[in-house]
Amino acid sequence: MRTVEEMYELILGIAKEDERIRAVYMNGSRTNSKAPKDIFQDFDIVYVVTDVDSFIQDKNWISKFGELLMLQEPEKNDKELGSDVDLSLNYGYLMLFTDGNRIDLHIQTKEFMLTTYKKDSLTIPLLDKDSCLPEILPSSDSDYWTEKPSEAEYFSCCNDFWWCMQNVAKGLWRKELPYAKQMFELVIRPRLDQVVSWWIGMKHDFRISPGKMGKYFEKYLPYEYWRMYQNTYADGDYEKTWRAVFITCNLFRILAKEVAGELSFVYLARDDENMTKYLVKVSELPRDAKGIF
Repeated sequence: MRTVEEMYELILGIAKEDERIRAVYMNGSRTNSKAPKDIFQDFDIVYVVTDVDSFIQDKNWISKFGELLMLQEPEKNDKELGSDVDLSLNYGYLMLFTDGNRIDLHIQTKEFMLTTYKKDSLTIPLLDKDSCLPEILPSSDSDYWTEKPSEAEYFSCCNDFWWCMQNVAKGLWRKELPYAKQMFELVIRPRLDQVVSWWIGMKHDFRISPGKMGKYFEKYLPYEYWRMYQNTYADGDYEKTWRAVFITCNLFRILAKEVAGELSFVYLARDDENMTKYLVKVSELPRDAKGIF
């Protein structure tokens, strides 16, 4: 596997030799001093160029980066699916190489760069032949800090969590596993994760990022809470999934109450109590039941 130093030398070397490439900048985890370093970190690179089309018309040039294991061209895919995408402004080559390195490379015009460059606090300039890159603050993860919720946001999250739990219960009782699982993972889990993020945020004065899709939850949650979070995941067994549902409710209850206490909000105790009774009832309901209550 090529070293980090070798990859930077390659990325910048290609840019320096190609007159069409006028600037290079990077964003993503490699610009974040708080992100753990490991062999899976990709290189999120942007080439600012004079003409995007020429890089699309002859794709052989990307072979300079190494032997490809797989390639994705997201803007091309979006265009072919009917999205209104101007490929002459911005184009991506997501490249995974046979040595394990990955480069997410975007090629964009100066005009396009000027509309996006300052929108990500995790950005650092690497090369600027024409001094076209705007001045930017030192890289930080501030754009990704969890924001303190309003009371309305907190209410909506809690209310939606408890309301949608009835759909999970219904799916489990009916033995509709795909429905129940997707309702749980696509609706319930985001509400749980939101409360987890708020809880972590309040413990750090809302100046912290829990990571994309909660990838740093384990780092910031106390061991007891993390163990509960782990157990919110279940396999395809109905009984184990029911157990995960009740663990999820308990963890949500604990964290949401602590957030409410810290931010002087009112926890929806009645929704919690009523829906918990409902979940217990449905979990015990025989298959030939003629009514729920």
